[in-house]
Amino acid sequence: MSRDIWDPTVYGRYADERARPFFELVARVHAESPGYVVDLGCGTGELTAELSRRWPDATVHGLDSSPAMIDRAPDGPTFSVGDVRSWSPGRPVDVIVSNAVLQWVPEHRDLLPRWIDALRPGGWLAFQVPGNFDAPSHVTVRELCRSAAWKQELGDLVRHDPVDGPDGYLALLAGLGCEVDAWETTYIHLLRGENAVLNWIMGTALRPMLDRLASGRREAFLADCARVLDEVYPPKPYGTAFPFRRIFVVANRARVKDSR
Repeated sequence: MSRDIWDPTVYGRYADERARPFFELVARVHAESPGYVVDLGCGTGELTAELSRRWPDATVHGLDSSPAMIDRAPDGPTFSVGDVRSWSPGRPVDVIVSNAVLQWVPEHRDLLPRWIDALRPGGWLAFQVPGNFDAPSHVTVRELCRSAAWKQELGDLVRHDPVDGPDGYLALLAGLGCEVDAWETTYIHLLRGENAVLNWIMGTALRPMLDRLASGRREAFLADCARVLDEVYPPKPYGTAFPFRRIFVVANRARVKDSR
């Protein structure tokens, strides 16, 4: 995209809920003393800093395409602005982490072999992606974008099946000689306040649409989204239950076999 569509404040509204899958992902990475750890699509970098705390002797680097996100990055790790599609490390990597990024990269299945090649023998690749593209939140927004009111402006932004299931990633990475741990989890996030689901997806799924629209049309689109989302996710006195499926993959690159 031609300009930075990411708003760190909007994205950070549900920081705790978005951080939980990260910690569950990296808990399955059993690297003992990595020297070089890279976080691809690091966002504002708070979770990259957690990698530094876990492996204090490692050089930890975060990369993100959004200057606004990198501007918020904390001290500790190093950070740079860049595209994960063209990323190439200057040295072998011990651990690559990519948290909720690859769903935005249609060609990411072609990237994964390159990332495995970037690892030292015995190195680790860990990523997680949303698996909720058939959920009512996304189906409803897709239908709205294809409706007569919005098709001309937004119809081309509709995305279908941008990620694989755990079995698809297992087959791909096992075929590259990795030991693979792949699984899925559905969280039930309890969201509070008015337009709860709309507020959640404003920081993620709706970013391309909001970036496309002028301010007046943006407000009209958000009003339509609020109406249809409240119909499929009716609020309760205790909040709005929002099921969210996520797909996790941890791959350990095979070590070089002893030829003796």
